[in-house]
Amino acid sequence: MIPQELKQDRYWKGTLYIFLNQQKLQKFLITHFDFEECSIDIEGLKRVSRGWSSSEKFMLALALHLFNERNKVNLSDMDLLDSYNTQIAIKAIQMRFAS
Repeated sequence: MIPQELKQDRYWKGTLYIFLNQQKLQKFLITHFDFEECSIDIEGLKRVSRGWSSSEKFMLALALHLFNERNKVNLSDMDLLDSYNTQIAIKAIQMRFAS
């Protein structure tokens, strides 16, 4: 389903890691990602997330920021996360920014 080259791409791998490991976001891989076009329906994701909790919105914002820095995120909002989601967030950041 997910092309191997995207799994290795620095802009995709942290985003994919969050979406694959965060329960709320998993189902949106099918509906809001176009792997043939290498695109994400960012506006659609923002619309569906309007009623989510603050921590769920943060995980989405972080995933989108790792994909494209035009999508801003406030890292101080990581305080909203439980330990499981904190570990996902840290791992995804490392995947995006490690050399």
